[in-house]
Order: sequence, then structure tokens, then C-alpha cells
Amino acid sequence: MLELFILMVERVGIIILLAFLLVNVPFFKQILLSREKWTSKLVLIFIFALFTFISNLTGIQIANNEIIPSNILTDIASNTSIANTRTLAIGVSGIVGGPIVGTAVGFIGGIHRMLQGSSASSFYIPSSVLVGVIAGLLGKKVAQKNKFPSPLQGALIGALVESVQMFFVMLFTSDNLTHGIELVSLIALPMIILNSIGTYIFLSILTITLKQEEQAKAVQTHDVLELAAQTLPYFRSGLNETSSQEVAKIIKHYTKVSAISITNTHQILAHVGAGDDHHIQDLELLTELSKKVLQTGEITVVHQKEGIGCQHPDCPLEAAIVIPLIIQDEVIGTLKMYFTDADQLTHVEEQLAEGLGSIFSSQIELGKAEEQSKLLKEAEIKSLQAQVNPHFFFNAINTISALMRRNSEQARELLLQLSTYFRGNLQGARQTLIPLQQELAQVDAYLALESARFPNRFEINFNIEPGLEDALVPPYAVQILIENTIKHAFLGRKDANQATVTISSNQDIITISVSDNGIGIPLDRLPLLGNKQVGSEKGTGTALENLSRRLQNLFGSKATFKCYNRIEGGANFTISFPHHKSEA
Repeated sequence: MLELFILMVERVGIIILLAFLLVNVPFFKQILLSREKWTSKLVLIFIFALFTFISNLTGIQIANNEIIPSNILTDIASNTSIANTRTLAIGVSGIVGGPIVGTAVGFIGGIHRMLQGSSASSFYIPSSVLVGVIAGLLGKKVAQKNKFPSPLQGALIGALVESVQMFFVMLFTSDNLTHGIELVSLIALPMIILNSIGTYIFLSILTITLKQEEQAKAVQTHDVLELAAQTLPYFRSGLNETSSQEVAKIIKHYTKVSAISITNTHQILAHVGAGDDHHIQDLELLTELSKKVLQTGEITVVHQKEGIGCQHPDCPLEAAIVIPLIIQDEVIGTLKMYFTDADQLTHVEEQLAEGLGSIFSSQIELGKAEEQSKLLKEAEIKSLQAQVNPHFFFNAINTISALMRRNSEQARELLLQLSTYFRGNLQGARQTLIPLQQELAQVDAYLALESARFPNRFEINFNIEPGLEDALVPPYAVQILIENTIKHAFLGRKDANQATVTISSNQDIITISVSDNGIGIPLDRLPLLGNKQVGSEKGTGTALENLSRRLQNLFGSKATFKCYNRIEGGANFTISFPHHKSEA
């Protein structure tokens, strides 16, 4: 048994070595991070099926309870059994890829094992499939969201599935049950122990590698916040040569890219870094890569020098990410991140590029909005825009900064929500009426940011009549009512805070109502809300007044603003106005 244990350690070492090499391949990392996609599952099935082939071919022959020296096992005699790491490969495939991957790998590995022997080995097919199913289901059950089971949990699963395999070997490896028991007594303990250890090491390698990936994302999130703060003043002045040159320098400083290029729809505005001797501003856009992104509006990634399309013979650039800069569904230019080493272009860099593209598009749109705001005739919207609380932005940034070390993925999502929120502010500042679905998207972004800042502090429920998605509402109408409730209704309470948003229509009138179970409205303030500024510790008191005045300016006597204390406790704010639908 000791000799078998030592020989099996060598076989497990081969699988672990392959695993270590595999998880350091950027392509495999991307597959692991997107393993719920069918294309990723197919790749995982292919990879782990190869592992089962290697395990079967490098197994240890056993005949009459004696180890038979051998090399590559392409053909196994009917009176011979083998000890191998096939169950380790199948079990890990199920833990990593789920029951579908585990089942497929088990089926392929079982067929290959049967083909090595005779028809008497056909029991390896159902046993291997069962191993894959059990590992997949248990791995999926104990794994946390978007994570893998811990190495210890994986070790226990590994021991269990190898025990299942040993049970099949004992029953079906020979017509004589006594022979089966003798064989299992020889190989069971070392195989169960090593399968458990192998699964533990495999998951440890995965966990450490992906943790390093998360740490890299956290560092990038911090850099993105710094970068966004420094580029904002330049992009607010628009997409031009001066602003693009300064922004390109800032991006190059904060990222690991070899060169940064910024273009509009017809020429290079700036190029900083490798290749700046021939990638010169003011040149016409000659590359098909840039034209493709401008036409499709989609991020494009190329890993080959030929894909960049540069005709200069000594161009050092080997890979690139091209991100469209989009304003109001119109591509106005591109941001190009170049690499002199294609291996430097990883999944982390792609995610960084996607986030930067969204932020820069918002910053350019902010600049356009500021320019257009001079021409706005609606004084009430100007007034409301001037009262946007700047502390909300800084509070959101602080929340994201606090999260990026603990949960970089959530920090990235909140960064995108922040971009959505301020883009909604810009759109609302240009229009007097917007579709309800656009207003609700703004509200969702606001609530996501507030919930991250105050987790489990409040619960907002929505009751929206179907068919009102295209109904036109004043910008910020729903948001202001919800924000007012969060700020004032739940003072001093950290739990059991609930509010319900009800949106309905009746006889061409839209009604938006927000009810809460809070502390209610002081009676001396009740008649003033919506009519005058009512100051408080939490704000200036102008938001409700401006909302009421905008309703009157837009709809006259057909609009109403009401607030009252509910008999069961808490308060209710209700606005109503004529029902108009968006033509688009």
C-alpha cells in the first residue's frame, strides 16, 4: 500500500502541475470568470476531459493485488485493474464547472477507461458520470456567489466521490466479490486520501490566483477613481486636441498600458507612449480597427499586431483595446489602449477599459450639458439642478473606496451605477419631461448607491401599473419623493424602515405616491411642504417646493401636490398630473 501511495503521489503531482500552469494562462482565467456561459462550459469540458485521458493513460496497473510496472496504458488486460487520478479530474471539473460539466467529463472519462479494457469495464461509465454529478451539485451548493468552494470543502467532496468510485470498483471489477473487496482494501485508502489532497491543492491554486485577480481589480478601482477626478476638468471642456492630450497623459500615468490614443470620428486627437513617432495627431484615421468601432459602437479587442492595422514597419504595438466614446447613443470618438506585449492584455485590462469608456463618455456629456444649460429656458429645472447636493457625490465615492478592498466587483458595479446616476442628472437637466422608465433607472442607481452606503437600513417597494413605461414624468419626480423619505422619515431608526412607491393612472391622470412607516411630519410643517422652503438638519428644504412649482408650471391646475400623516403611522406624499406618452 505504501508503494502504491508513493506512485499515486507522482500521478497527482502531474495533475496539480498541469492545473498550476493552466490557471496562469489569461484565457483560462477568463473562462473561469465566465463559467456560466455555454461556450465556457464547452471549453472546461474539453480541458478536463484531457485531464481524464492523462489520468487513465498514466495509471498504475494492479494484478492479483500486485503492482505491475508499466508506462503508458493504452491497453489493459481483462484480469488487470488500474489505480489512477481520473476521479480527481472528474470531481474537480464538477466543482469548478457545475453538474453539467462534471457529468460530461465523467461520461467522456468513463468511456475512455472502458476502451482501455474490455466490455467488463463498462461500469466505469455510470460510476464516472455519478461522480461528476455529485461533485457538481455539492460544489454548486456550498460555493458562495461567483466563488468556488473552499479548499477544505473541496477536499471533503473529493474524498466522498472517490469513495463512491471505490464502491463501484468493489462490486463490479470482478465476478468474485471477495476479489473486489481485496482490491479495494489495497487501493481505497491511498486513492481517497490523495484524491482529497489533490482537490484541496487544486482549489487552493484557483483561490489564490483569483484572489490575486480581485486584488488587482481593487487597485485598479482606486486608480480609476483618481483618474476620473483628474480627467474631469479636461473632458468637461469637450473632446478636442488640448483636452485629449492632457487626458492621454493622465491615463498613461495611472495604467500599465504602453500607449494611449484618443480620436474623434475622423482624426487622431492625441497619442502618448510607444509608437508616437508615427501615430501623430491630425492624421486621418486609416485603420480599419478604428472605423469598425466607430461604426458598431462596440468595444473591440485585438491580440495580434496585424489586427491593429498600423502600416509602419517598425511599429512596436502588438495588442489593443478600442473603446467607443458615446453620447446619447452616438459614437463621437474612440479611446485606444495599446500594448507592446500582447500577454499584458488580460481580462482585468478589458474590464478597466470598459469602465473608463463609460466614465469618459459621461464626462464629455457633462461638458456638453454644461454648454447647453446656458440655453435652457426652464428656470425651474435650472433651479433644481443648482440644488443637487454635492455631498451625495463624495459620499458615493467614499462608499466605493471603502468597498474596493473588500468586494472589488461590487465597487465596480457601484461605479457604473454612479455613472448612470449622473448621466441621468444630465439628461434630466436638458428635458422638462422624460419617460417613466428613464426616471426609474435613475432611481435604481440612486438606491443602489444609498443601499451600499447604509446596508439593510431601509426597504423600498414598488407597485407600478403595467403599461406606464412610456408615460412622461418631470425629471427627478420619483427620486425626490424617495430621497425625501429616506432622509426625513426614518430619523434615529436603523431597521424596520419601509416605504412603498405606487404609480398608477386613472382617467388620463398619472398618480405617484410614496408612503412610509416613519416618524411622520410635524404638524407645524405639514401645510408648508411643497409651498415654501422648509429647512432641516438634513437639507435646505427646497426640493419639494421646486417639484411642486415645476408641476404647476408644466400642467397648471391639472397638477396636484399633497402630503399628510397616515393614521397607521408614517407619512404619504402624492403628486398627480396629466398622462402623456412618449412618442419615441
